[in-house]
Amino acid sequence: MKTLKILVMMLFAFLPAMAQEDLMSMLEEEMKDDDKRDFTIATFKTTRIIQGHSIENVAPGVLDFRISHRFGYINGGAYELFGLDQATMRLGLDYGLTKNWMIGIGRSTYQKQYDGFTKYKIIRQATNGSPITLSAVGSIMYKSIKFDNPNIINYQTSNLFYSGQVLIGRKFSEGLSLQVMPTMIHYNLVEGAEDPNDVFAVGVGGRIKLSRRISFNAEYYYQLPEYKLPGTTNSIALGVDIETGGHVFQINLTNSDGMTERSFISETTGNFFKGDIRLGFTISRVFTLKKPKLTPSGE
Repeated sequence: MKTLKILVMMLFAFLPAMAQEDLMSMLEEEMKDDDKRDFTIATFKTTRIIQGHSIENVAPGVLDFRISHRFGYINGGAYELFGLDQATMRLGLDYGLTKNWMIGIGRSTYQKQYDGFTKYKIIRQATNGSPITLSAVGSIMYKSIKFDNPNIINYQTSNLFYSGQVLIGRKFSEGLSLQVMPTMIHYNLVEGAEDPNDVFAVGVGGRIKLSRRISFNAEYYYQLPEYKLPGTTNSIALGVDIETGGHVFQINLTNSDGMTERSFISETTGNFFKGDIRLGFTISRVFTLKKPKLTPSGE
């Protein structure tokens, strides 16, 4: 019950754009005839800002194949080829079920981790409607690496992790978009008796459009100190998105190791401002598996 109260408090603490709007009224309006609304599009270029989810969804019937690489610390010097001697990778498949609902799965070499998620867009920003877009994301992660001590009784459920996020985004202009992400991550098992099983964080991210096909993105996750694993730091990421036809190529710099919510939000240990920076990139390629049905108007 305490966890639920904290999550609700975090959500409403970061809804300034909705302070004078009734959430249920907005939801009812959203469910009416969509043709009467001028919905905002392309708040972000892809379904991720950099590491974390954006409010964008894959279109229905479209498969997004994502390849992400993360190298070692740049301050490893020339001996480590400035981090290029080390690398982790995540392969992901995201699929749009409807215009508001998408799902995805992935596999990371970092701790041999599998992950899956579902994301639903609850409210969409419109010029004659809601001032924001509101989405919810639920994720599950499984660390399949072998147990440190195989001689004791180990439970597979101990390697399960869960996360829940509320994504609150707004496109302020053609060149500026911002997003806030209250987040909770649950650990079935933690190392220390005093370590929290639930980690709470608030993420902020944004996009500045530099040209028709290039944008600069930034992302930061602040962990609440009383709900933070010892020895961890807050995740920072800076990136550039480059769109080339059916591809979106992103180059990024971050202090985080892994590429799932549990890995980069609650288990980052590098200090960005002391040179613990990793170079990374993501390639996104979309494939239309199911053509959308046309409306009588041809849309």
